[in-house]
Amino acid sequence: MRRWLTWTTGFWLALFAVTWGLSTYSFQLYRALDARWIVRFPRGYQLSTEDWITAFLDWLVDRAHFVLFTFRDVTRAIAALIEAPYQVLRNLLIEGFQSGLGESAVQLAPSLSWIAVIAVAVAIAHYARDWILGALTGACFLYLAIFGQWESAMITLASILIAVPIGAIGGLLLGIAAYRSALVDKLLRPILDLMQTVPVFAYLVPILILFGFGPVAALVATVIYAMPPMVRVTIVALKGVPDEIREAGQMVGCTRRQMMWKVLVPSARSGLMVGVNQVIMLSLNMVIIASMIGAGGLGFDVLSSLRRLDIGGGIEAGLAIVVMAIALDRVSQAFATRGVQEPLAGNVLQRHPWVSTSFAVIAGTLILGQFIPAIQSYPDALTLTTGPFWSDAMEWINVNFFDTFEAIKLVILQWLLLPVKGFFTGIPWAWGIIAAGLFSWKLAGWRTGLLASVFMGFIAASGLWDKAMVTIYLCGVSVFLAMLIGIPLGIWAAERPGAGRIILGLMDTLQTLPSFVYLIPVVMLFRVGDFSAMVAVVLYALAPAVRYAAFGLREVPEPLIEAGRMAGCTPRQLLFRVKLPLATPQLLLGLNQTIMLAMSMLVITALVGTRDLGQEVYIALTRADAGQGVVAGLAVAFIAMIADRVVHAAADGQRRRLGL
Repeated sequence: MRRWLTWTTGFWLALFAVTWGLSTYSFQLYRALDARWIVRFPRGYQLSTEDWITAFLDWLVDRAHFVLFTFRDVTRAIAALIEAPYQVLRNLLIEGFQSGLGESAVQLAPSLSWIAVIAVAVAIAHYARDWILGALTGACFLYLAIFGQWESAMITLASILIAVPIGAIGGLLLGIAAYRSALVDKLLRPILDLMQTVPVFAYLVPILILFGFGPVAALVATVIYAMPPMVRVTIVALKGVPDEIREAGQMVGCTRRQMMWKVLVPSARSGLMVGVNQVIMLSLNMVIIASMIGAGGLGFDVLSSLRRLDIGGGIEAGLAIVVMAIALDRVSQAFATRGVQEPLAGNVLQRHPWVSTSFAVIAGTLILGQFIPAIQSYPDALTLTTGPFWSDAMEWINVNFFDTFEAIKLVILQWLLLPVKGFFTGIPWAWGIIAAGLFSWKLAGWRTGLLASVFMGFIAASGLWDKAMVTIYLCGVSVFLAMLIGIPLGIWAAERPGAGRIILGLMDTLQTLPSFVYLIPVVMLFRVGDFSAMVAVVLYALAPAVRYAAFGLREVPEPLIEAGRMAGCTPRQLLFRVKLPLATPQLLLGLNQTIMLAMSMLVITALVGTRDLGQEVYIALTRADAGQGVVAGLAVAFIAMIADRVVHAAADGQRRRLGL
């Protein structure tokens, strides 16, 4: 055992020493040998992947035929199927129903009034749980009206109401297919892994080429991004149905179809609703990002405010996103935990009081709104704005604490970010490929080591080595800081129930916020650059580090804790010698999720000036260059997949060592 530890320690020390030496002296070696290939992959040998992808998409859009129809016909049909209900929802929520175009358009019916929408939202929330949730949901929607965000919020809500059913139903059907067929399961898993690791911006580029600029392309990207969790949750939920329920279904003679839809799916309802909740939150997050290709709504307001450096407008629109996210999240969670209710007695109105009340409010406001405009649309005179307040607050903070923020920023840049950046960006591509393979082989086996070398070789051969190293450096530092902050908070939450409620409540809030929202205060306080990107990533990726640490410590078996106490362990020894070692698998899973969130957020932080793979994807999006966007997106996905496999292998190894 001691010999094994000595060999392992020597291996890591040797790997680090060689990597550090080559990183430090690679440019001197290049100048001494006059060999540019040492620091940059030879241009003549670079892969033409971008050109191949661009040519393929051009062929697909312009020349691909399938006997009776073209690929363009397929995309137009999909666009028409999505656009028709989306436009109906927009008309219903904000625009009204019209006949004709332009100045000759005649309004046939107005949209739902703001009062009716709030009443329906309250009714749904009350039906899901109780009056408290109904009041919270009503207050959230009322906030949108009072603070002048109603129209943008309704556009975003229309997108959510289209994307969520498609993503949830599609994910449910794919999950059922994977549950029934081992072959489908094996085929779906790598696809789902790729869909969840490819950065969201990368989805937008080819979809922009295939579907054009507009809300339809944004909705297609949203469905692709939000569907994988529903597929995974469906598989897990169906496999988790107790055997007794399956046997009962077989004993009463259920067919295969009846067994699925009348026994398994209803029994897995609570788990499936968790998947729907994830689809809602991911759809909301993606709809904000998809504003770049024409989704409009609150996401566009945030994006335009960032571009104009409009502090007040950006924070106000960001708060509107937060408010809507809180309402949708709480209502969907309530449906996930809602039990089967006894049907009410009486006539139709008595059996369905909230439905009848909602229709009554809709009809009443529709009629009264024709005579009292304030009932139809929230009066502009009563609209409030917090924009000047936030602008003044940020200005006051910058004036009074500028030197403090700059000092903190300078220290972290000088002593952490710049040294780590210099280390990674100085690694020669050839040794980087070998080192990635050795690192992955040692932690996860030779297959993962070989895969890591192939993936890093693809990145180097695509001419993206330098930007990939910047991505790894930013992700590495951000994850390190997130774990450094998150694990102590998780320990505190697990050891102190009172503090745990506050800490985990704060983590709920952080997980509810769409990723764009983190950029606004960070940019206003620290301007653009790597430091701002790191702060935004740490805030976004902090929640899983805290949650998994708290969960792991709470799951330590009580008999082992009692055994430690009986052996005379102090509380400190009990924590560091019993609880934390046993919670290591959960801590590693938290590390895995933190890395995944950090990688996804890094692509978005390209908006604050990072020179990494995220910037490459963003530039491709602005140029509508599908080849560049897909290749850069794949590079991010490959790095994420290497990290995912290595961390999972480490967690599995720790479980085996603990006998779990």
